Amino acid sequence: MLWRLADLGLLCLCLSSTIGAAERTFTVRDSLKPAPAATDDVRDALNGLVWTPGEFTATRIESDDPAGHTIIRFPSAVQTGDAINDQVALVWYHAAVDDGASPFPAMVVVHESGSAMPVGKLFAQAFAAQGVHSFLIHLPYYGLRRREGVRPDDQPFQLLMRQAIADVRRARDVVAALPEVDSRRISLQGTSLGGFVSAAVTGVDQGYDATYIMLAGGDLMSLLENGVKEAAQLRQRLERAGYTGEKLRQMLHTIEPTRIAQRCNPETTWLYTAEQDKVVPLANALAFQRAAGLSDDHHIRLWGDHTSTIVYFPIIIKHVVEHLPVGHKP
Repeated sequence: MLWRLADLGLLCLCLSSTIGAAERTFTVRDSLKPAPAATDDVRDALNGLVWTPGEFTATRIESDDPAGHTIIRFPSAVQTGDAINDQVALVWYHAAVDDGASPFPAMVVVHESGSAMPVGKLFAQAFAAQGVHSFLIHLPYYGLRRREGVRPDDQPFQLLMRQAIADVRRARDVVAALPEVDSRRISLQGTSLGGFVSAAVTGVDQGYDATYIMLAGGDLMSLLENGVKEAAQLRQRLERAGYTGEKLRQMLHTIEPTRIAQRCNPETTWLYTAEQDKVVPLANALAFQRAAGLSDDHHIRLWGDHTSTIVYFPIIIKHVVEHLPVGHKP
């Protein structure tokens, strides 16, 4: 959704050659442990988003190409039956600043809806440059999870969102298992589509130590009714699939971030909004702010729209880095 930079010609993620790559596996245990639900509605919402925790195997793929990234693959907790898609991919942008403080903090970055993921890559690169290990997660049917000829738009939206939420939450535990990462300082950043996924994840439980939500919010039904461009395109796609009226409302209700937003930690959650945004209107950001109980100083409102706020990118990076967690877990 956010800041489409198609003119950059980034039609695929350029990864290093697998020639000479070394693979090794490691075991990860889900730390998923949602607090008890306060209401029946919250309980119903969580039941559709969580899974039975267990152990699983992740694979770390190193390349001997100096320009290459480390890739980590692990199984999704929500299976679709597509073997390629159901193996989640993390692309690791290693921290570029060595201040002697290793292990380093980490950031899981959730990209926008553009197939080339340029904004997600931009965030991952920028955080790495600031000394933060950054892990760009490929959402269902994006990048390394995309079978030739298959697009995210061809898949059931509700299922993909459920899978994305589970994958992003599970990614936290994969990252925490890496010896290079300070497991007390693992944050989450999502933009537009990735922001909506991140907003839901932070309501599932408080697995991440901080969450930074860009150009997203809540009240999905009003978003599809009032949003333009990508929001309107999604509405049309769902209409073609038979989702209109009450059927659409019920489907969106299953993945609505505001239903569980009160479960996030308002002290470690930040929301960044473009005040003239017509894709994700300000009203939708305010809906999430109210539901999550965020103070005004945790809701950063920027002048501009869904595209033009790219000019604030350096300011956003600086703000996020200044508010990274310092390691509050024992």
